[in-house]
Amino acid sequence: MTRLRHTAITHVGKVRKVNEDSILSLPEQKVWVVSDGMGGHAAGDFASQTVVDTIATMPLRDGPAEQMQALRQSILTAHDTILAEIDARGGGTIGATVVALMISDAHFVCFWAGDSRLYRLRDGVIEMLTTDHSIVAGLVLSGDLTWDEAEKHPHSNAITRAVGVGDMLELDKVRGALERGDRFLLCSDGLTKYAGFETLRAALQDTPIEMVTDKLLTIALDGGGGDNISFIVVDVI
Repeated sequence: MTRLRHTAITHVGKVRKVNEDSILSLPEQKVWVVSDGMGGHAAGDFASQTVVDTIATMPLRDGPAEQMQALRQSILTAHDTILAEIDARGGGTIGATVVALMISDAHFVCFWAGDSRLYRLRDGVIEMLTTDHSIVAGLVLSGDLTWDEAEKHPHSNAITRAVGVGDMLELDKVRGALERGDRFLLCSDGLTKYAGFETLRAALQDTPIEMVTDKLLTIALDGGGGDNISFIVVDVI
């Protein structure tokens, strides 16, 4: 039986008046979610909350494969709910990123859309397991920028995929095996704007889980806190 610990926080930051991020921890189901809303007050916060609320009420399934499908379907259902709300409001932009991690036995799976990310620290090496759905991601994948450089690009906030945007939602998925000592980080871009790979690695490497929330939040706030800040850390122990 895989033993896990987690810590989570969402913070409005120093500039925004409303927190449009939403987070969800379901340790009994071994599911964790970060969602970053877009569309402004009463839109972005509605979208991200719809994502986490829909996942929170997903049905429990008997097997991991069935539960994985229930997680995926919950995100697609949230997409349809947001589209219906857009119609009810007479149009406009309402959407949210999502990164959702599920752990079962000795494996993990992650679904995502947008630029909220999943990192894994293993044996002192940090790896970004997701790939942003954004304009600047293409520049990274072509070798013109690193992910750290992309955060400073003037179009770094321009995402190309989100829950509630477009008729159909395409979710990407990554899965893999767990190892004892793995540490996962789910986060919105309110953290990664101020924390590159080496900063994250150093913060995650030797910090007890009881202190890692304060350390990461301090990095984002000291960096400027220009956006909402949300992250979840999950340890495989």
